[in-house]
Amino acid sequence: MDDPRARLSLLTHAPTAATAAAAFPADEPLDARGRAWTVGRRPPRADRVHSAPERACRETCEVLGLHPVPDGGIGEWDPGRWRGRTLDEVAAERPDDVAAWLADPEAAPHGGETLAALLERVGRWLADAPAGHTLAVCGPAVVRAAVVTVLSAPPAAFWAVDVAPLTVTDLRGRGGGGPRRWSVRAVGAPLPGTSALPG
Repeated sequence: MDDPRARLSLLTHAPTAATAAAAFPADEPLDARGRAWTVGRRPPRADRVHSAPERACRETCEVLGLHPVPDGGIGEWDPGRWRGRTLDEVAAERPDDVAAWLADPEAAPHGGETLAALLERVGRWLADAPAGHTLAVCGPAVVRAAVVTVLSAPPAAFWAVDVAPLTVTDLRGRGGGGPRRWSVRAVGAPLPGTSALPG
C-alpha cells in the first residue's frame, strides 16, 4: 500500500437499558436517555465508518447521522445464556461458573464466546484494518479487547480496562509489508460536548 499509516477511532455505542442495569447485552435498542444524550454530538471525521450489527450500534450511528458499513468482525461479545441478566444475578445462582469465567479466558460456562475467542477475533480485525482513518461503532467489550490486544497484555488485563458509553478510543498503526504495529493514543475520550448522563 502507498500509505501504511492507519487510524482507528472506536466509538462505544450510546447507553441502553442493559448499560443502566449493568447487565449482559441482549441486542437491546438505545434507551430514551441514551438517545437524548447522543443528539448533537460530533463524532470524529473519518475516511469510512463501520458499525457492529447490534441495534445499539446501528441506532447510535443513526442519531449521529453516520452511514456505516455493517461489520460483523466487531460484533459484541456473545454472553450466551447470560444474555440480559446482571452479573450479580448470575453469581448468586452459579458462583462457580462466574468464578471460572473471570479466571480462565478459555471458559464459557454461559455457552457463548470465550474471552480468548473475543481477543482472537478482535486481533484478526485489527490485522485487516485498512490504511486511512476508520471510525468503528461497537460495544465496550470490543473496545476493551482492542486495547488489550494492542498492548500485548495478558487476557486478565481485559477486566482492568473501562470504557464508558459514547466515548472514543483512538488507535494508530504503522507498517507496510508485514504486520501493522499499533499504539494506543487515547482511551475513553468523550465526544465533544458530552457530560454526565442526565438523571
